[in-house]
Amino acid sequence: MTAELTRLSNGVTVAIDRMADAQSASIGLYAAVGSRSEPERLGGLAHLVEHMVFKGAGGRDARGIAEAIEDVGGSLNAWTARDQTVFHARTLAPDVGLALELIASLVRDPRLDADELEREKLVILSELGECLDAPDDLIHDRLFEAAFGAQPIARPVLGVEKTIRAAKREDCVAWLADQYRPDRLVIAAAGKVDPGHILHLAEALFGDLSGGEAPPIPSATFEGGMRRDRRASEQTHLAFALPGLPASDERSPALSLFAQAVGGGMSSRLFQDLREDRGLAYSIYAWTQGFADTGLFAVNLSTDKTRAGEAIALANDTIARAAENLSEAELKRARAQVEAGLLMALETPQGRADSMARSIEIFGRIMTADEMLAELRGVDVNAARAAGQAALAGPRADASIGESRAIAA
Repeated sequence: MTAELTRLSNGVTVAIDRMADAQSASIGLYAAVGSRSEPERLGGLAHLVEHMVFKGAGGRDARGIAEAIEDVGGSLNAWTARDQTVFHARTLAPDVGLALELIASLVRDPRLDADELEREKLVILSELGECLDAPDDLIHDRLFEAAFGAQPIARPVLGVEKTIRAAKREDCVAWLADQYRPDRLVIAAAGKVDPGHILHLAEALFGDLSGGEAPPIPSATFEGGMRRDRRASEQTHLAFALPGLPASDERSPALSLFAQAVGGGMSSRLFQDLREDRGLAYSIYAWTQGFADTGLFAVNLSTDKTRAGEAIALANDTIARAAENLSEAELKRARAQVEAGLLMALETPQGRADSMARSIEIFGRIMTADEMLAELRGVDVNAARAAGQAALAGPRADASIGESRAIAA
């Protein structure tokens, strides 16, 4: 990576990584704000606003926005998470200016028509219905509820029907005005780009954005608890979480490698113990997620209702044993998998743009690939074991979907 980092006078950050052999470019606006900043009565507002800006902006209606980017063979999309909202585009090199102009119009000049808002609520309620009908998606929301209780970070990104229906046009306008402040915004571009051109565009499109202090993001602490969803389901879907680490914590690479070794692939302990050796689960995996102030280490699995107790007991035992006797060979394999995933992602303009933006949000700077690899390679087996042991020593969150009482720790 040969990335360049610039901050405009108003605080907007611009990250650019020119890829000499690329023919395309990815560019995005990464806002360090998501659903955890919403008031409880307006759960889902960040995601609703992300949808609404595509209904008309910068003098274009929804069709005009879609046609503008697709006329040049590009794509324009967005996503919302608990701590981030992203608008991103992929185009051929000559059209990167159009891509950033469209993105700027979405967040700076959206129409936010009241009638369109009511129609888009129906679309989001349909999306929410799909989530509620998909236990492997819904289990993540139930797990966050179990892990963080009544804290804002626990609430689902999509919101719930009551809060979605409650949102008004003025709420959408206020959300953009209050939350999309310059010091929370990163413009990241990678691929076949001219740094001077990107900086000129960023200044022209965002340089006059007013500063001012954004509302503080509510803090979060892993609490632990239990959520049982008794709805009918062919299988029991189970998840449990242990305290993880903030994204910037120097021990995060060790915990990530522990999770990879325990449940990150077909050679992992959980996959081998529960699926291959005992046939207890078709799907089982471990994962970590870090936020600015907290994090979690989690395991998801689905199993036959009659064997749920056996499955969760074996998963618990597998993790506990790994925290004591994870081998050098397992750590080496996990590291190879994580390193390969990292380097493969950085081969793409989108992967590089995402990596730069996330690095800036976490560390305030762009971490190079060499630095990220060095962190991974600096983890020895004792550090990986210690990361697992520290997680096991904390409180626990359990969630289930389906008719099962099998999630006791």
